[in-house]
Amino acid sequence: MTYQPLLAEAAAGNLEPRHVVVPLRGVLRRTQVIKAAVSSVDPARRLACLTAGDGEETRVGYDMPVLAPGSVSRVLPIPGLAGTGIGFKTIGEAIHLRNHVLGRLDAAASARSAQARRTALTFVFAGGGYAGVEALAELQDMAFDACARYPELSHREMRWVLVEAADRILPEVSPAMAGYTAALLRRRHIEVRLRTRLTSAEGGRIRLDDGEEFPAGTLVWTAGVAPSQLARQAGLPADDRGRVIVDEFLAVPGADGVWALGDCAAVPDLAAGNGTLCAPTAQHAYRQARRLAGNIAAVLRGGTPRPYRHASAGSVASLGLYRGVAEVYGLRMRGFPAWMTHRTYHLLKLPTMNRRLRVVSDWTLALLFPREVVSLDVLEHPRQDFQAALRVIAAGPSRQTSFPVKEKREDDRHAYHR
Repeated sequence: MTYQPLLAEAAAGNLEPRHVVVPLRGVLRRTQVIKAAVSSVDPARRLACLTAGDGEETRVGYDMPVLAPGSVSRVLPIPGLAGTGIGFKTIGEAIHLRNHVLGRLDAAASARSAQARRTALTFVFAGGGYAGVEALAELQDMAFDACARYPELSHREMRWVLVEAADRILPEVSPAMAGYTAALLRRRHIEVRLRTRLTSAEGGRIRLDDGEEFPAGTLVWTAGVAPSQLARQAGLPADDRGRVIVDEFLAVPGADGVWALGDCAAVPDLAAGNGTLCAPTAQHAYRQARRLAGNIAAVLRGGTPRPYRHASAGSVASLGLYRGVAEVYGLRMRGFPAWMTHRTYHLLKLPTMNRRLRVVSDWTLALLFPREVVSLDVLEHPRQDFQAALRVIAAGPSRQTSFPVKEKREDDRHAYHR
C-alpha cells in the first residue's frame, strides 16, 4: 500500500521510497494476499477472474466482495502527452520523476547550445491540485539544492510553470489559502498560469491555449484522477464518471453483499447534505474503510449496519521545506506551523509503527545533513549493461592485438637480487 500524501517528499529525496510503502503481508496477519489483477467480477455467480503477472488466469469464489481499486490518473487526448508526459500517482512514477529532473540538470550542464540548455531547465506541471502543487514545490527545492553542485548552472536559469485550467489552485482549501499559495509560488519565481489549458506536447514542445509555445524538457501530468474501470467491467451500477453507486452504508443497491468505498465509489456525503458526494481524498477513504469493516461484521452477526458520516477535518499541504498551508477545524495556518501540522498529521495516519519510526528517522537526518541528490536512473534499466555485453559476444570475437613481452635478461634478475 502506497501512502500517496508522502509521494512528493519521496520524489524530492526527503524520504526513502520504501518507507512510504506498507507491505500488506506484514500488516494483514489473518489474510490470504493474492498478487494479481482483477480482470472481471461476476456478481451473479459470485466469481472473480484474476490475472497473475505471468498471464495465467484463475477464478476465485467469494461471499462478500469489497471493491476498493482506487483511482488512476485522469488523462486527456492531448497530442504528445503519451510520449512526453510523466504521471505522479505511484512510487515508481515519483522516483522516475526524481531521476528525470536530476538528469535534466546533467543535460543542461553539458549542453552545447543555449536553446538546449533552456529546454533542459524548463519544467511544466499540468494540474494545480494537491499532487501537482506539492510535487512542484518539493522538486523545485530539490533542484535548487542540486544546482549548487553544478558550477556551470544557476537556479535563476530554471523555469518552472504550473498550468491550471480553473481560476484557482488547490480547490480543496478556501479561496484565501489558495490565493496565498499562488502568491507564495510566484515569489519563488514559479509561473502560475490560471485559466490555461495544455493543448499539445508533441516533440517536447509545449503549446497552451493562450497562444504561448515553448520547448520543455519535463512535463508532469497531475490533472486529477479518474475511478478505476473495474466497476464498469463488473457490471455494477455506476454514475456518469464511472464510480460505483453505493448507499449511505457503503453497500451497492441491488447487488446482494457487494460493497465499495474510496475513490472508485460515489459515496453520499451526509455531513454536507444536498446530494453531495464525498471527495476522492485519503481522509474519506480511511474513515470509510473503518465504517465498512464494522458494517460487514455487523451484517455477519445479524446486526444493523451504520451509515457513513464524516465532517471534513480540514486539509494540509506541503510547499517545500519549512513551508505549507493548512486548514484544520476552521483554523488557518501558513508557513512553518502549517508545514509542521502537515508532517504531524500524515505521520499519525501512516500505517504501522515501523513505518512511522523510519519516516521520523529520515526527516531527522534531512535536518542534520544536506539533501541527497543522487540519481538512481540505472535502476530503471538494470539489464542494459549486461545485454550490451551479450551483444558484443554475439557479434563475434574482435581482433585482438598481441604485444610481445620481452624476457628479462639473466643478469637483470641477478642485479635485482643483489
